[in-house]
Amino acid sequence: MDVIVPILTAAVRSGTPILYATLGEILTERSGVLNLGIEGLMLMGAFSGFIVTHTTGNPWLGVAAAFIVGVAVATIHAFLCVTIGANQVVSGLAITMFGTGASSLLGRGMIGETVGGFARIPLPFLSKIPVLGPVLFDHDPLVYFSYILVAFLTWFIFYTRPGLNLRAVGESPKVVDAMGLNSARLRYFYTLAGGGLASVGGAYMSLAYTKMWGDGMTAGRGWIAIALVIFAIWHPARAVLGAYLFGGVGAMQLRIQAAGTSFPAPLLMMMPYLLTIIVLVIISIQKGRGILLGSPGSLGVPYSREERG
Repeated sequence: MDVIVPILTAAVRSGTPILYATLGEILTERSGVLNLGIEGLMLMGAFSGFIVTHTTGNPWLGVAAAFIVGVAVATIHAFLCVTIGANQVVSGLAITMFGTGASSLLGRGMIGETVGGFARIPLPFLSKIPVLGPVLFDHDPLVYFSYILVAFLTWFIFYTRPGLNLRAVGESPKVVDAMGLNSARLRYFYTLAGGGLASVGGAYMSLAYTKMWGDGMTAGRGWIAIALVIFAIWHPARAVLGAYLFGGVGAMQLRIQAAGTSFPAPLLMMMPYLLTIIVLVIISIQKGRGILLGSPGSLGVPYSREERG
């Protein structure tokens, strides 16, 4: 147990940025828009959150800045994909390349700099519960907020009228327009909200997980988040399991390296991404058998109100 608890605790911390990004992508894809720019959004969020915190000394302002930057970048994606009807895959990849290059260029003079960031705040009584206490309730505020966010999004998507509208526009924007709602406006809103959450996931990396700036510090977590959306079957609660699973794999490979094993380090670093590939293969097989349910019917399909009829 003395070995398992630290690994599980590290899995929660390591999985939290992936969880934020996954929740953001779930919102976006539920509206029918595919955003492959999550990696770029996370990097822009990591940099903007870090530079604002480094300047002001307030990590909450850093999180707010990261969210705003994520919304701004996602607005470009929404304009291209919703208004113009551009290819969503190409637009998303362009955002990833832009975010990777821009964060590298703007942050080249900040490499190695540190910030105070978010400190751990053990929750009274809850943190004293055996095993579960230190694993779930001895973290920083952004981890606790992610718990609330998962519960809120699960309730919102599946038990509210706006959530029903969100699912409907992802299934058939034509039907949503016929109901008197504006499908383009809904897609815009959830694409922007999803981009903001993905950027907050990046900000977690620089403000809580490492508390420093490093070039390309998200290290592919954005791509893992995109895979986890499918793994979670577009459900926020299932995203928790996937994010912590991948976070745990990453934490384990770091501990194995720290233990001085003779196992090649590059192979250990491949573990989270190898698991991603395995998950996608399993999901593809299930989808081929007709087992996979939950994919929005109009995901990735451009739509214009003029097409109704």
